[in-house]
Amino acid sequence: MIAQVDDALRTLVRTQALEGAEVEVLFDAPTKDWAARRNAPTVNLYLYDIREDLRRRERGLSEERDDDGTVRRRRPAPRHFKLSYLVTAWTHRPEDEHLLLDQLLRCFLRYEALPQNLVTGRLAEPGMPVPITVGLPPPEDRAFADVWSALGGELKPSLDIVVIAPVETGIVYEVAPPASAGTVVDMADRTGRAGDTGRRVHRPPAEEPRPAPRRRTR
Repeated sequence: MIAQVDDALRTLVRTQALEGAEVEVLFDAPTKDWAARRNAPTVNLYLYDIREDLRRRERGLSEERDDDGTVRRRRPAPRHFKLSYLVTAWTHRPEDEHLLLDQLLRCFLRYEALPQNLVTGRLAEPGMPVPITVGLPPPEDRAFADVWSALGGELKPSLDIVVIAPVETGIVYEVAPPASAGTVVDMADRTGRAGDTGRRVHRPPAEEPRPAPRRRTR
């Protein structure tokens, strides 16, 4: 699923933001050593956080039916995971980096979800839209400065892109075939006498007990 999101973002950046410009699109961690080796203009999409979106978790099971409507399997609802990308531009001039960031921002603002033609493979299995957000404030337990500190680099202008991807759990509950016969009672000899194989008889429907007659009193 993550690989399909990477491919979708790469295609979106190259076709909608860069429009054929000779700029590399990478997913490397933008560490200090990595930045020192950059010689060509680069757009970096670093996946720095993966966590479940608990607000989208659904309870219950979905049913898989045959052509005749018989339920054969049940599955839990897909889970939704937030993939957070730190998007940065790398050139020799800050002005060029700002221009690239502007193009990237305008590109992502056009879409509330990944285009359907870019939703492929496992990402397409749930048959659900894949929302995308840009530039929202980070959660309270995470700051962008902490991300840069962990990478060992200097704070740099960036865009925070979050893709909310539905994921099938892979859990399947098989359903027993529907009953095809009525209720029966199996009566067998439990004393162990030889030759008694027991018998099966149908249980008649239970009759409601008749009320007792009332006694007359003077």
